Amino acid sequence: MLYCNSLYHYQRRPSRVVTIGSLKIGGAHPIRVQSMLTSDTMNTENCVRETLELVEAGCEIVRITAPTVKDAANLKNIKAALIAAGCDVPLVADIHFKPDAAMEAALWVEKVRINPGNFADSKKFNIREYSDLEYEAELERIRERFTPLVERCQERGVAMRIGTNHGSLSDRIMNRFGDSPCGMVESALEFARIARALDYHNFVFSMKASNPKVMIAAYRLLVARLNEEGVDWNYPIHLGVTEAGDGEDGRIKSAIGIGSLLADGIGDTIRVSLTEDSKYEIPVARDLLKQVQLIVNDSQKEVSPVIHHCVDELTGADPFLEYQRRASEKLMIKGLGVGGDALVRVVVTRAAHEAVAHKLEQMGEYQPELIFENLPLREIDPRSDEEVAVLEKEKAPQLVTVRDGIELEPIAAFRLLAARIPARHPILLKDTLNNNKTDSYTENLLASSTILGSLLCDGIGDAILITREAAPRASLRLAYNILQAAGVRIFKTDYVACPSCGRTLFNLQETTARIRAATNHLKGVRIAIMGCIVNGPGEMADADFGYVGGAPGKINLYVGKKAVKFNIPQAEAVDRLVELIKQHGKWFDV
Repeated sequence: MLYCNSLYHYQRRPSRVVTIGSLKIGGAHPIRVQSMLTSDTMNTENCVRETLELVEAGCEIVRITAPTVKDAANLKNIKAALIAAGCDVPLVADIHFKPDAAMEAALWVEKVRINPGNFADSKKFNIREYSDLEYEAELERIRERFTPLVERCQERGVAMRIGTNHGSLSDRIMNRFGDSPCGMVESALEFARIARALDYHNFVFSMKASNPKVMIAAYRLLVARLNEEGVDWNYPIHLGVTEAGDGEDGRIKSAIGIGSLLADGIGDTIRVSLTEDSKYEIPVARDLLKQVQLIVNDSQKEVSPVIHHCVDELTGADPFLEYQRRASEKLMIKGLGVGGDALVRVVVTRAAHEAVAHKLEQMGEYQPELIFENLPLREIDPRSDEEVAVLEKEKAPQLVTVRDGIELEPIAAFRLLAARIPARHPILLKDTLNNNKTDSYTENLLASSTILGSLLCDGIGDAILITREAAPRASLRLAYNILQAAGVRIFKTDYVACPSCGRTLFNLQETTARIRAATNHLKGVRIAIMGCIVNGPGEMADADFGYVGGAPGKINLYVGKKAVKFNIPQAEAVDRLVELIKQHGKWFDV
């Protein structure tokens, strides 16, 4: 199954146009930027103020949670106040668990987001086998619950997002397809088939996960499945990494997930979900779009005809739907293993190493491992049959990279290299082949994360070199954080923190900061911090421990996806989390 026409040349995925109020998405329209309010939906004044701030920052679509019918009804007042203020930005009602709230919201907003995992289901983590007849009966029940909303949206010209979340798949899907990209895609397709049967087509898809590898695989599989269904299944796609977190880590994780898909031509709207005030998401999203556009512009350059021949040979089947690290052989360099089952290594230039050599003790885990100029490195043009043939004759593993200055963008170049040379040879990835960089650390971070993260999530790469960021310590930190966010080398505590919204039951930014302060020395421990139960239990499956809002002022603590402590007063909850980590043998003192 193919998810894009070429792994080596950018072409935006063709999609139909969907209308959201006065805004159009998909087709030839620009990739739109959206965000979500953190304010209580019943507080009209705060919602209007925050919406106007988002629009001022460049947000084109604003999502608001509607957890109850009462909240959904207040969307009327929010919309009226925005119109009075001269703002006609499309509003999206975010619905979980409450079909009645969706029906009310569809009277007042331009778009309704439903989550197939909980629109007509309450998640109980039940384990059972469904016969085909029982499964069909479940689908009929969903059809009865979902049809009224589809008909209302159709009558009123309201758009819809069928938005699957990895953390909230239904028990029905979990038992038949598992907690997998396949389950995520099938969950959305079930609802899409109902909409199409009613001749309703004004909808988009999303496949969100906190793990970029899962998120990338789910979106790619979705596109491949839509392609198989037929040309009229060309619905637009909204991209996002859910619970990306805050600060540098949240930006890197978002760039890996969103940026790599955009670079493959997938995506018509995006949201960067940060555990920060929502207005700070917008410049990051716009910078990411800018950097991806620069990357794909490089892929449009005229190149040697040999690559066109390689494209025909190498894209007959898609090798990147599910993560599997490329099977290179290990070689030893300066006492360190590179390739095979060795860690993905961090390489620096000699100049960068000299700049930090006297500070290594202060740099903790962010240590340079190999010096670029000292490597036994083969630098080749992957389009060259002659240079590839030399490596085919080498029986011992050789460390290989793409030569600087060739007219290919890095993602395409390293994919081509991995496809053409024997798998036994480890590969050194680089974040630029043409000394592309800016004076902005954020822009360099987003570009490097997109390029290296995309390749690492494809399973390509045994060492990485960052040169876009000139500051040596910053580039080292960035290298390690990209490896962590891509899930290929865990060296510090990993946090899954959701962005705040009107459902949130505590201050996420303050709480995340307190949890970080108490636990950020726990190497390799994954902690999820969730403002409510919508995705909490499901995302616990990817975390060792979870801190989830259960009720106002009360916290539930999880081990994996199982709740083990309930209704803990918020003032005690961080200390109780530490106790739980100690009880399970994951704690150590600094």
